Amino acid sequence: MEYLNEFMTIALVHLVAVASPGPDFAVVVRNSVAYGRRIAIYTSLGIGLAILLHVAYSLVGLSVLIATTPWLYTVFSYAAAAYLLYLAVGALRSGPTPSQPQDTVSDVSMISPSKAFGIGFLTNGLNPKATLFFLSLFTAIIDAETPQTVKLAYGLYLALATALWFCFLSYLLSTSRVARLIGEKGYWLDRLMGLLLLGLAAKLVID
Repeated sequence: MEYLNEFMTIALVHLVAVASPGPDFAVVVRNSVAYGRRIAIYTSLGIGLAILLHVAYSLVGLSVLIATTPWLYTVFSYAAAAYLLYLAVGALRSGPTPSQPQDTVSDVSMISPSKAFGIGFLTNGLNPKATLFFLSLFTAIIDAETPQTVKLAYGLYLALATALWFCFLSYLLSTSRVARLIGEKGYWLDRLMGLLLLGLAAKLVID
């Protein structure tokens, strides 16, 4: 109960952050539309695990180093932008495919679960905005006197909540009603996510 107020604040801030459109949202929507629910869920799990990466370096103070060292932050930003650009190009090249049920995408176009997991992990892990989010979280919201074990528990919650949110999004996008709505024109949504990823990559470079 001692840390309940702190936890509630963290949960609320995280809810707002995770629900906002960004690279994670774009790749989950893209993979759900292009490859189906199963691949999108693996992508979501990769995103959730990457949260623990941010938590780990925040606990040891590396987030402060990254955020306050201009050249290091620049390198990090350009690496993230390059990866988002790579994903954007793949999404923008999407075209019509023969009509088939969700989650039964042809083997030719399907990616492996491990690749989907890696896409999710790298998308979140390389995102400098996530670095800044956890920097502010562990310096401005979480009290310096809060024990490391409690901070770790916060981190585990954030990872689990993130994975569950994107798994829910994956499920929602692959329900029969949404699948019918997307129908044969789903590649346009794929391309739209490509444009979003392209814009996010450009924003990282410009910022």
